[in-house]
Amino acid sequence: PRPGSQYGQDDVHYISPDIFVHKVGDEYIVVLNDEGLPNLRINTFYRNALSGTAKVDDEAGEYIQEKLRGALWLIKSIHQRQRTIYKVTRSIVKFQKDFFDRGITQLKPLVLRDVAEDIEMHESTVSRVTTNKYVQTPQGLFELKYFFNSGINTTEGESVASESVKIKIKEIIGSENDRKPYSDQKIVDMLKEQGIDIARRTVTKYREMLGLGSSTQRKRLF
Repeated sequence: PRPGSQYGQDDVHYISPDIFVHKVGDEYIVVLNDEGLPNLRINTFYRNALSGTAKVDDEAGEYIQEKLRGALWLIKSIHQRQRTIYKVTRSIVKFQKDFFDRGITQLKPLVLRDVAEDIEMHESTVSRVTTNKYVQTPQGLFELKYFFNSGINTTEGESVASESVKIKIKEIIGSENDRKPYSDQKIVDMLKEQGIDIARRTVTKYREMLGLGSSTQRKRLF
């Protein structure tokens, strides 16, 4: 707002969650955000026209009937999409309960197929309804796509989510001595001590995705 607008030219995009996850006792409740969603309905005049209450000629009646079918299909599709978003979120909460309880470090590997099989829908349907859809959780606001990520093997034969590994890398770099930043190989060794079996090139990839420079660059910045 003025007068500060002259100092910041970037557009601000506010995100309104499409769905909420609330913790009630030991359970998580999923609630759709219907605020701003129009309450669609068929105009009374056109319903009366088709029922015979209002007099219209045959041509007008056929036209109204055609448009009515289209309107009903649209309303049904919107309701179906909302139900699908609800079912997908319920499934995500089931798979990622540890995340909702304890945060990002507890995020588990999850793919679209897992949720699609759980709710008995096609994988492409799950992909569509999670694109640009956001959920407000006790851990913060996240895009539904955020919960789908690959896994990294552990030394115990299990796997952890790639997003969790990124957070660990960020924490390791954040706690390093600025005068002696850790090399990517050193980070690999430290992660292995935590039971995470990861290649050096993967650490480099994740570090760059986090916008963090190499050890040489970080030392130069200091």
